[in-house]
Amino acid sequence: MEQIENARQNLLAEYEKLDDKTKILRSVEFKKLYSQIPALPPEQRGEFGQAVNGLKQEFEQKLASLQDSTSTKPAIDVTAPFDVNVKLTDQPQVLPASNGSIHPLMSEMDNLLSIFERMGFEAEESRAIDDDYHMFEALNFPEGHPARDDYDTFMTEEGLIAPAHTSTMQNRVLKARKERIESGETIQVVIPGRVFRNEDLDARHEHTFYQLEGVVVGEGINTGHLIATLQTFLETYYEKELEVKTQPFYFPFTEPSFEFAMSCPFCDKAGCKVCGQGWVEILGCGMIHPNVLKMADIDPEKYTGFAWGGGIDRLVMMKHDIEDVRHFHSGKLDFLKQFGN
Repeated sequence: MEQIENARQNLLAEYEKLDDKTKILRSVEFKKLYSQIPALPPEQRGEFGQAVNGLKQEFEQKLASLQDSTSTKPAIDVTAPFDVNVKLTDQPQVLPASNGSIHPLMSEMDNLLSIFERMGFEAEESRAIDDDYHMFEALNFPEGHPARDDYDTFMTEEGLIAPAHTSTMQNRVLKARKERIESGETIQVVIPGRVFRNEDLDARHEHTFYQLEGVVVGEGINTGHLIATLQTFLETYYEKELEVKTQPFYFPFTEPSFEFAMSCPFCDKAGCKVCGQGWVEILGCGMIHPNVLKMADIDPEKYTGFAWGGGIDRLVMMKHDIEDVRHFHSGKLDFLKQFGN
């Protein structure tokens, strides 16, 4: 058909001029041809429609061939720019997809959750955005409480908060499992999640990191259970026997509250670059404050519990002798390659 051939020549000329060749399929030439089909006599519509579809398929094949030819181009080194004077063998190389690996934080997260699962804990993920009630009020931070000043948090204009700790989930997990303790069971939950703080960044501090919260509530739960649980976990994670100790501290949501320390797993308290003097403070913990239990509609006269929270990044840094927490989010291939499988 002459009309189809004329349209074909117009489309070929348009195709050559286009930077984005895929736009040819949206050309006005095709729109004109398709718009004519309903106006044709019924006996001509089928033949004309097939010709238009054949023309469109011709350009679809051209696009497919073009894609095949461009896919063989050398990969771009996304690690550039780098000093052009650096030898090729010393320049960072892109990891082939076949050699990719799980990020060390995610790999160790799986390990941590596996340990707690074997200890009888459930896992519930924290949130990336929360509200004032769960960040403060449900955790015994009444409005105007001076301890709120210790949390220099990221907030939206609408008043939503990027959680500074995974403790924002305590009220939720307790309310959701209240019936369990009423039937004689114990609530045992760990809460992994990302937290956000306005920190001065250095080798030991990041504004964004991962934390693991633990919550246990039931009848007769005491400080001995808290210490034994954390010691068992740490000894399993570091694969050796450890000494542990606590010292008094203050958190609004626990009473009494403690800083929890363990003997250095690398030098056995002899003193090294990791611990300095033989002990490593690893997390904060304590017995859940009665007011926190009340906020979850749990009777503190009948039930008690404990909670803890600690940085996952710090645990992983110690285990693998990583000197700078900023490596985790730097995207440095020379760092990530160390954890390849």
